[in-house]
Amino acid sequence: MDGIRYAVFTDKSIRLLGKNQYTSNVESGSTRTEIKHWVELFFGVKHHCGKGRNARGIITAGHRGGGHKRLYRKIDFRRNEKDIYGRIISPSTSRKPYALEEACTVWEGVLIDKKEESTSTDMPLGTAIHNIEITLGKGGQLARAAGAVAKLIAKEGKSATLKLPSGEVRLISKNCSATVGQVGNVGVNQKSLGRAGSKRWLGKRPVVRGVVMNPVDHPHGGGEGRAPIGRKKPTTPWGYPALGKRSRKRNKYSDNLILRRRSK
Repeated sequence: MDGIRYAVFTDKSIRLLGKNQYTSNVESGSTRTEIKHWVELFFGVKHHCGKGRNARGIITAGHRGGGHKRLYRKIDFRRNEKDIYGRIISPSTSRKPYALEEACTVWEGVLIDKKEESTSTDMPLGTAIHNIEITLGKGGQLARAAGAVAKLIAKEGKSATLKLPSGEVRLISKNCSATVGQVGNVGVNQKSLGRAGSKRWLGKRPVVRGVVMNPVDHPHGGGEGRAPIGRKKPTTPWGYPALGKRSRKRNKYSDNLILRRRSK
């Protein structure tokens, strides 16, 4: 790590270890801003989590809140660094990441060397890939979740055709980079946490059915006892169809790049 030379072990520093405070020797002439930047890169950074609320405090994403205090680990999705020297735990993700030089990380799965991180131009058809760029130079945005994997199925002209984990088939530029292999920690979504408290530690709040609410809270609410929803079809709390309604924005710029919609 640039700037941070080595740990200092003195009587005072050993006492501070009990308070989770660490003492290190840094380069002479370093400013407080530089030292703070180095520490944040190495240990993680403070990340304000809105708990599903917007700037006015209104819930915009439900079932979020609480959870254990965390430090957000910065992830280098551009894959600028390749040499893995250790493994870290990122509580904000479901994947199993590794620490790289300059505090960059790469997902567990296939350990990538310089040959296995490239553009789709250099990859044969049928290659399993993840961490795929949509915009050249922006970094990976597709197939990054635990167990995710996409497939390169065709190449024509300046574009490559991918089949994404959702079942969607779309085009991307051949010059966009991707990583060979599948993201690790497959099946983490099928793991049973055993009790409700474990979910609360992760920042997940209970999911309540609309039929047990009051009419003011949900269209399904109200009635005497276990009453039906009173509608032909289930709806969302805002009155929109809950099943089968297409929610994608119309006339989006990327519509021409999608060859087949995702499977339900």
